[in-house]
Amino acid sequence: MQKAKIRGIIKRRFRVTTDSGHKFSIRENRLERSFKPGVIGIAWVSDITYIKTKQGWLYLTTVVDIGDRKVIGWALSSTMKAIETVIPAFKMAKRNRLITTELVFHSDRGVQYACNEFRDLLDSNPLIRRSMGRKGNCWDNAVAESFFKTLKTECVYQNRFETQQQAALLISPIYRNLVQPQMVTFCPRLHVNAGF
Repeated sequence: MQKAKIRGIIKRRFRVTTDSGHKFSIRENRLERSFKPGVIGIAWVSDITYIKTKQGWLYLTTVVDIGDRKVIGWALSSTMKAIETVIPAFKMAKRNRLITTELVFHSDRGVQYACNEFRDLLDSNPLIRRSMGRKGNCWDNAVAESFFKTLKTECVYQNRFETQQQAALLISPIYRNLVQPQMVTFCPRLHVNAGF
């Protein structure tokens, strides 16, 4: 490796960042770590990750269908407000995958997922059953966490972003390509369960 002037990519430690200290109701864990791929459209997982820039944090929200492990919805924002994070990501997921059968929507207990606006959006569809992981347990949302780990290790941590826009310019094409795979030009380590 020294002769080729290459080095391994080092993973960073996981830190809990979920704000679950809120007054909103928490839903039971209906998913129970049932992450085995198979049937599309019966379980979606969602999470938010932070991307550091010199200008401040950029927040990336994704919705992943467990059936094929594809990112079906995503949103980038400069705030943690539900209207800019989880709501647009969920609406994109609904446009990309119609909900035709009972669906478990699983997330952590973060305030964005528990707030009234997001609760009302999900409760407006009688086919959606909400599910939340246990407090402080990242393994309950391992599909989303795994995807973020790969994205950060192979893409985000390899760059220093001056602005949020610079980070968004790198990340946006990756997500557009994951949602519309016929346009794939670059994606970080595509998952075997997503058909790549």
